[in-house]
Amino acid sequence: MNEGKKHDEGEAEKVIELEEEILEELIDLEEWVKAQKKPRKAKSYRIRIDKEKFTVHVHSMTGTEILALVGKTPDKYLLSEKFHGGRVEAIKPDQVVEFHRCEVERFQTLSLEPTEG
Repeated sequence: MNEGKKHDEGEAEKVIELEEEILEELIDLEEWVKAQKKPRKAKSYRIRIDKEKFTVHVHSMTGTEILALVGKTPDKYLLSEKFHGGRVEAIKPDQVVEFHRCEVERFQTLSLEPTEG
């Protein structure tokens, strides 16, 4: 029984080592998706929000966290994600965007306050 447990732990260590080897250093989501590469895990991701680019060191963020990078809040701005091909979908403030699972090209913000003109 102890032998089986040691075997399982050894297998788990191999899987962790393999996963670490597979990680990309940095993935620029916009370039990655435009090159039609499949999503995958990375140590960091470069994301574009409106015209600004940010490097983040997490695999996922909420809509509120993404807006905070550009100094905006969900009570005043709508966040949406643009996919390759032009499809756009709104992101709720508490919605989690997993960079290694989605094919989002970039993020866009839109003021919820009416503008004059």
